[in-house]
Amino acid sequence: MSKPQDFNKKELEKRRMQKRKEKEERKEQRKSESKDGKSFEDMLAYVDENGNITSTPPDPTRKKAVISESEVNLESRNKGGAAAPDERRTGRVTFFNEKKGFGFIRDDASKDSVFVHINALEANVAENTAVTFEVERTVKGLSAVRVRLKT
Repeated sequence: MSKPQDFNKKELEKRRMQKRKEKEERKEQRKSESKDGKSFEDMLAYVDENGNITSTPPDPTRKKAVISESEVNLESRNKGGAAAPDERRTGRVTFFNEKKGFGFIRDDASKDSVFVHINALEANVAENTAVTFEVERTVKGLSAVRVRLKT
């Protein structure tokens, strides 16, 4: 059983108009308080001579006109234990699964484990076998290629 409503059409229309008016006022208030009303210049960001983002435009007097070749560093940042990719390495097979066709070789110089696939072998290997190999970078990391028994 529902309650009987004793509102007539005029009162309902009046309420609807009042709600619409309040909604418009809230919309105008949000618009005036928002940060979207900024000018284009206020929204710009600049990069200073050190590469930091700032809100002030760069000073043209501090601009370097020419960069000499001696100022450019072309070396990589990581100078860690990895040898050049074409360099021959030596190591020992620490694990090899012939059924699955893969294993790992521990590099003698860097003590890193390098993945090896059966297709990269030039001779049959077993665990604890001394080998020489080359390293190739793949999507998943370093991989040993051209693996031979150490002579």
